[in-house]
Amino acid sequence: MNKRNIYLDFSYLLVLAASFGGVLALGAIVAPVIFNTDKLLMGILLDNYNAGIIMGEIFRRFSYWIYFLAAYVVVYEALMYKQGQRDNIVLVSAFLTVATSLMFSAVYAPKILAMQSIGSEATQSDTFANIHIASEIDFKILAVALVVLFIRRLMLLRLA
Repeated sequence: MNKRNIYLDFSYLLVLAASFGGVLALGAIVAPVIFNTDKLLMGILLDNYNAGIIMGEIFRRFSYWIYFLAAYVVVYEALMYKQGQRDNIVLVSAFLTVATSLMFSAVYAPKILAMQSIGSEATQSDTFANIHIASEIDFKILAVALVVLFIRRLMLLRLA
């Protein structure tokens, strides 16, 4: 294995790990804090609509990273596939990573932001609730796919 591949492999694993860290931090740390400001701030109440506006902006900005992740996974995995490094677990987890990344960044986040821009009435609808639940499920699938892809790629590198 030449130095170029070592750096490429390392950077790929770093991007996967950073992406998982971002997904975990946003889903498990940032969102609960933003939506529970009433317990943290004395006398200052941030209603769910305004908390959602803040969270939506955070996710909009994170979407740029997610687009980068999807592109990086496609390019890296295509190179590995071309080099004959084929693995079914990698293939499935890479597909899920790209699919859930694009669904989150290109479908769910823009729809949620568009509904928020209409006003608080739109965020009270069943449509908004369903889109929000679907985006949460998508984000969880993305997290699992990233962990599986990271671990499997690390195992395959160890065997090489």
